[in-house]
Amino acid sequence: MSGRPVDVRGRSVWIVEDGDGAPLVYLHGLADLHGASAEPLLFHRELAENFALIAPAHPGCSLTDEDEDIDTIEEVVFHYLELFDVLKLDCFNLVGSDVGGWIAAEIAVRHPERIAKLSLIGAAGLFVPNEPIADLFWESHPVDGVSLAGLRALLFGDPEQSIARELFPDGRGEIDQELLRYRTYRFLSRIGFNPPYLHHRLLRARLYRFKRPVLIIHGTDDRLVPRRHAEEYRNGFSDAEIQTIDGAGHSPHLEMPEQTARVVYDFLQREL
Repeated sequence: MSGRPVDVRGRSVWIVEDGDGAPLVYLHGLADLHGASAEPLLFHRELAENFALIAPAHPGCSLTDEDEDIDTIEEVVFHYLELFDVLKLDCFNLVGSDVGGWIAAEIAVRHPERIAKLSLIGAAGLFVPNEPIADLFWESHPVDGVSLAGLRALLFGDPEQSIARELFPDGRGEIDQELLRYRTYRFLSRIGFNPPYLHHRLLRARLYRFKRPVLIIHGTDDRLVPRRHAEEYRNGFSDAEIQTIDGAGHSPHLEMPEQTARVVYDFLQREL
């Protein structure tokens, strides 16, 4: 896969691209390409086997320029609409994980004509009474300055598996990886740290606006975003289904990348 900068009204947006076929835009989360890894992971490579994958880094993440004007989800949506215009993407499939899933849902309800199909993996973004999203920011601080076991437990079903320790190692990691994670935390804090925490209270009531097919992927052992959030997404959209990944946590696309990519592929290949 190759990366390149794209100029969007004077701001540089870093995108990774690979594959041929119909365009598939992928919006990342924390445990992800651009979030904790500079290189595409197996899940992204699997998607690129069947689609022209376009994976931009969020504002301030990876090599994308910081945008000091962004402090709400609304500004993030406009940022991406401007990027899609530059890339001449009129109607395309959209997949998002974690905060990328939240952004994807916000784009879909505002401009449903631009999204052919939508897939959300462990998406944040909804307010669900008595079912709060866990405190990601608290767990991002290493215990005793060393251990990220608590963060890994939120992001992965098995916090000791190799991909979890590779992306979120205990102790001080490589400086480039530390900076990747720092930039992603900074972006998350801009749109989701202060109340409302990692959600937009009006999103749930707007989901009905997107009437095309939606796939919601949820890991059975997700300890960051409760199952009820996936159910509320399903109930709010007009044409949505949940696919459960048994044994996975919040990051099924990293824990079980081939299975998750197959679920996404099968969904996107269905005729409308």
